[in-house]
Amino acid sequence: MPAIRILLDWRILVLCLTLMAGTDACANEKGRFIGAEESEPPAWFRQSFLDFDEDVREAATDNKRVMLYFHQANCPYCSLLVKENFTRPDIVTSMQNNLESIAVNLWGDREVISTDGKRYTEKTLAATLKVNYTPTLIFLDEQGNIALRLNGYYPPERFRLALDYVNGHKEKEMGFHAYLASRLSAAKATGGLHTEPFFLPPPYALARNQLSASRPLAVFFEQTDCTDCNRLHEQILADPETRALAEQFESVQLDMESNTPVITPDGQRTTASDWARELDLGYAPSIVFFDTQGKEVMRIDAFLKTFHVQSVFDYVLQEAYLTEPSFQRFISARAERLREEGIDVDIWSD
Repeated sequence: MPAIRILLDWRILVLCLTLMAGTDACANEKGRFIGAEESEPPAWFRQSFLDFDEDVREAATDNKRVMLYFHQANCPYCSLLVKENFTRPDIVTSMQNNLESIAVNLWGDREVISTDGKRYTEKTLAATLKVNYTPTLIFLDEQGNIALRLNGYYPPERFRLALDYVNGHKEKEMGFHAYLASRLSAAKATGGLHTEPFFLPPPYALARNQLSASRPLAVFFEQTDCTDCNRLHEQILADPETRALAEQFESVQLDMESNTPVITPDGQRTTASDWARELDLGYAPSIVFFDTQGKEVMRIDAFLKTFHVQSVFDYVLQEAYLTEPSFQRFISARAERLREEGIDVDIWSD
């Protein structure tokens, strides 16, 4: 049998070379899936029966709050959170002293009772809460209301500030964006923002109730002296595929700490900093996407690699959110389609 197989493989190779890949036998092999990484929630997480009202009440008796950690298999961002954040002694101590942390599987089938008494499975709760990214962290106050939500991975420096915000009950005083602005250095780089040729120039009149608004809008909220902003431009937007997708939007770049005048998509007059505060953006860079009618349909407000950034652009351009509300299902299908075309999918490279 091995000799027969070798002979058949050789004949197929000859056929491919002579017919220039004109038959099914010559089709590209399926592309590889690269970058997936498994992780487990830390052992010190609460072993919950997923009755969140009970969890919140029990935590409150110990002067703690509840954090829900939405995760999934093969998620390198979850792995990064576990390895980089949940192993640092100061972060672990802060979480153990002030929070009851509960892991929720994005695709899980365990029954969940929400704080309002409604019953879900893990995956239907994630869908109800519109969890588009993993990890997503939802911090609940003593009444079971959301005190803070982090949609994606936050590096340790900003994650510590998120813990300080929640543990200090700061949501009663200000939004997370304003809290970060009060805690982070106000020093600015002299070079300004890293711009792109497809960004629209001022004035930033972004009202979408005009018939001429035929393309979706992408608003890039950035900061000077911002390492991740530089990474966005120098690596992610430098990729030809990302650039080709981005150029199909009406794109605007705003310094989220500036007083630059803006007319928002719904026609409100404001400034870049006030608008960022209203949107409660806690990460730079953030990209907020609006449809042609001025409705926000998606945002990137945490650390993402190239494949996922491209997938968000594609999701909005195709208006896939109208028929596929689960962004995670969309990117899974997109990755599989690319692999069927023989293209390697690397979810963890820039």
